[in-house]
Amino acid sequence: MAGTRLQTPPPLARDAMRVTPLGGLGDIGRNMTVVEHHGQLLIVDCGVLFPEDDHPGVDLILPGFGAIADRLDDVVGLVLTHGHEDHIGAVPYLLKQRPDIPLIGSRLTLALLREKFKEHRLRNTVELVVSDGEQTQVGAFDLEFVAVNHSIPDALAVAISTEAGRILHTGDFKMDQLPLDGRLTDLRAFARLGEAGVDLFLVDSTNAEVPGFTTPERDIAPALDRVFDRSKQRVIVACFASHVHRVQQVLDSAVAHGRKVVYVGRSMVRNMGVARDLGYLKVPANTLIEMRDIEKFQPQDVVIVCTGSQGEPMSALSRMAASEHPVIDLKPNDTVVLASSLIPGNENSVYRVINGLTRLGAKVVHKGNALVHVSGHASAGELLYCYNIVKPRNVMPVHGEARHLVANADLAVQTGVPRKRTILAEDGTVVDLHRGKASVVGKVDAAYIFVDGATVGDISEAALTDRRILGEEGFVSIVAVVDTRTGKVVSGPDIHARGFVEGDTVFDPVRPQIVTALEAALADGTDDTYQLQQVIRRRMGRWVNDTLRRRPMIVPVVIQT
Repeated sequence: MAGTRLQTPPPLARDAMRVTPLGGLGDIGRNMTVVEHHGQLLIVDCGVLFPEDDHPGVDLILPGFGAIADRLDDVVGLVLTHGHEDHIGAVPYLLKQRPDIPLIGSRLTLALLREKFKEHRLRNTVELVVSDGEQTQVGAFDLEFVAVNHSIPDALAVAISTEAGRILHTGDFKMDQLPLDGRLTDLRAFARLGEAGVDLFLVDSTNAEVPGFTTPERDIAPALDRVFDRSKQRVIVACFASHVHRVQQVLDSAVAHGRKVVYVGRSMVRNMGVARDLGYLKVPANTLIEMRDIEKFQPQDVVIVCTGSQGEPMSALSRMAASEHPVIDLKPNDTVVLASSLIPGNENSVYRVINGLTRLGAKVVHKGNALVHVSGHASAGELLYCYNIVKPRNVMPVHGEARHLVANADLAVQTGVPRKRTILAEDGTVVDLHRGKASVVGKVDAAYIFVDGATVGDISEAALTDRRILGEEGFVSIVAVVDTRTGKVVSGPDIHARGFVEGDTVFDPVRPQIVTALEAALADGTDDTYQLQQVIRRRMGRWVNDTLRRRPMIVPVVIQT
């Protein structure tokens, strides 16, 4: 798993397939894998990663599109395994570069994507709606889709076959034996594909460190019922806007306890509307109310289903916690349920929201103190089961941080997959499948692409470093006027700072030091403005570090007369 330098891969052999993950390995998000054969590219998933605290000002992070930017005309299709943002959220940004890429996915997945296109003002592109058990050919690739159980309906695994071999990509999956919608992971299809021969198995790694089997979704119902029984005020349930199963459970509990339900958050309203129209969400009559009508009902008669379970700053729940929501004011003894897992990297944001809710007097129920969430991913026992029935020749763990990928690889080895046939890759790693053997042959650039408002890809790590410095260390500007003929400082230095509680007077001791340093440089014959500015930056930087233990952004300006 050690980071490797970029290495241009060799030309792909005629009888080989190439697999290149451009996101999703090392992070929980921005999942995207490119499969190549006979000069054609097939993409599996195209999702986003949500920024962490060290990405100030960033809205979204996209996969490494740059690696295929000059080959978009070779893309014969984009397979979408399911409708979560970390698998479909980046599709609009890719389609802005080539709008007619054929999209292949289940009915719900493509419907959710269509709504997303409206926000991005994109026209609908070429679509192929597929279902489990269906087979189709896309360019040089024969595709077979397999039903898998996940925390969103209509999820699919995909088998990709060519004359070079067969790849089986699980997508996100688990093996819930009592699913709410009755749709089981099709282990018979996995076994059949295994009998036919799976040359490379790409396996969801998210829960590879968790022993045993993932708790069934329906086990949440009693915990939700207890919350409803005990709450004498409003109940606010925060979950992912695409978690149809979780919203169904909330609806069922609300109806059983005589409560009305209101959706809050644009994405929640949009996605649940799509799910209801397609029949994936069963909403009893006279259950839903509009947010504007919420005050017409007694608090004990209302359930609010909203976004914000990950502490997103502009989400409905975050605004409630900060008392900034335009309609909903939290009251003491309201109950807030965080019905989702905590995505790594979001801990600080989530705890900030929990603290804000608690200060307002709300009772906060979360995975740590009640069974209000179960994972949508297979635990170690399920993964072992899959390895044993598929019996793959080669394995490449996907979807997870480094520790998840390593744990998943260890599980594969335990079931008999040779260690040398278990590929621990990272984003950009190029893997060739040739004559039944998978091997690393190179590495391409799969760096983060940052989205900041309408700006895509123009934000560099250097710009983010500047933002971090501004946010954490402050900003100091110094303006000095010099006379290069006399070698004297004739005005200033004027020093102004932001982010320093001490005020500008704290810099009084360094002013004469800057004057001395400038005049010494002028006496040595330095008359270049940039070099004089560097003199100020070095002198101020040393003083601030020694005196205030800070490393602010320093912007010197020298004016010559």
